[in-house]
Amino acid sequence: MKFSPQSTGLAVAVLSAASFGTSGAFIKPLLEAGWSPAAAVTVRALTGGLLLLPFVLFALRGRWDALWRARWRVLGMGAVAVAFTQLAYFAAIHRIPVSTALLVEYQAPLLLVIWAAVTTRRLPRPAVLLGSLLAIGGLVLVIGPGALQAVDPAGLAMAFAAAIGCAVYFVVAARPADGLPPVVLAGAGLLLGGVLLGLIGLTGLVPMTAAAADVPLLGSTAPWWVPLGVVAIFGTAIAYASGIFGSGRLGSRLASFVGLLEVVFASVFAWLVVGESLSLLQMTGGLLILAGIASIPAEPAVATGDKEPAAPAVATGDKEPAEAADHEEPTEAAGRREPQPAAEI
Repeated sequence: MKFSPQSTGLAVAVLSAASFGTSGAFIKPLLEAGWSPAAAVTVRALTGGLLLLPFVLFALRGRWDALWRARWRVLGMGAVAVAFTQLAYFAAIHRIPVSTALLVEYQAPLLLVIWAAVTTRRLPRPAVLLGSLLAIGGLVLVIGPGALQAVDPAGLAMAFAAAIGCAVYFVVAARPADGLPPVVLAGAGLLLGGVLLGLIGLTGLVPMTAAAADVPLLGSTAPWWVPLGVVAIFGTAIAYASGIFGSGRLGSRLASFVGLLEVVFASVFAWLVVGESLSLLQMTGGLLILAGIASIPAEPAVATGDKEPAAPAVATGDKEPAEAADHEEPTEAAGRREPQPAAEI
């Protein structure tokens, strides 16, 4: 049985959302034990990048030219998607409730829809508008209607900055690969982001504290490195690598809406790991998010872009996939080929 690139991308994007969803439940015991958020995120990014490093080297197999060609994507992933987004989010939750910060940050899909409307000068299709309303409405229910409240303007600004960084993550992840495997972009971006976070911590701009004490976990106690290891493996290494893979096949818009499932999985993991209650309102919100994702139409430009010969481009130094696509025969989705980034949104 052969699966289409979009079906594969959707499955992997859901895996990414579930993996990201483990972060909160397993990071929370560390924060309660005395870890600062910036320290936890820095160690998480560096550890995740180091875990991916063997896969990065194997995937490259000495083809460093592919990494050099993608240097701006790697910089965007590391500096913006990893370092900037995390710092903006944690700066936000110092001023406003976590629920409010999450609600603002996860407006990233709407930012992508608005950006596409502005750059293409076309209103979103009704299906996109319907999917946006359903998904954001579900997000409010999952996070909690109490997140809608008047709070500190500076905190809201920081949360909005995190939303922009989150949107940039999906755009960078969905760019044409040009021979760069997703695991390489994920690993290199995490290592770069972790180093940048560490350097910022050394300046004293953000507090960097850690504790080597045991932490409560699953009704017992465990060494501090156990929850950190879970987050590094699942919530970081697997989450970023699978997220980039899925975004490359779904496009930034659809992938960003699938990413909203992270809050649903986070609620489930919080219920299983730390015993937080899972209400009927949250479950209803999860169903609305699913309905919203199902309403978002597929993106033809991304589907045709999956046919690019990534490996030969690295091995032979041929033209970029976007150029090669101009010579392909028309397909059922090629009625309007738009190789620009805005088309992916």
